[in-house]
Amino acid sequence: MNLEKDVEQWAKFAKRDLEIAQHLFELFRPMPIEPICNHCQQSAEKMLKGFLIFNRVEPPKTHKLRKLSDMCIEIKQDFYDFEHELATLTRYGVMPRYPNELQLEEHDAKIAISYAEKIVQYVNELLDGSESK
Repeated sequence: MNLEKDVEQWAKFAKRDLEIAQHLFELFRPMPIEPICNHCQQSAEKMLKGFLIFNRVEPPKTHKLRKLSDMCIEIKQDFYDFEHELATLTRYGVMPRYPNELQLEEHDAKIAISYAEKIVQYVNELLDGSESK
């Protein structure tokens, strides 16, 4: 296992999911809200998993951001600050992929993007070493 390469791959995939969500939000009308929200959840999930791997913790195969967040909190308590964002994004992990499971509006997509951006930025700062563990 190449720790640095693995973390880089998780961050790259997280960034790609976020960029896809941002492009869908900006370019498509009618707006594909469900895929936007799902990509935001995926972005946050991959960043949390990358953080865990960076800290030599094997992440579980789950879409539940709370479970991942709890593991991250054991390493760095500042992840508590993202409880609301992660709880919101968790809803978008599975439900938007199926018809009639979750009613979303453009406002939800905008919030999902902002939450994913916040989490990606924070974890990237940690991974870049601009903040100590």
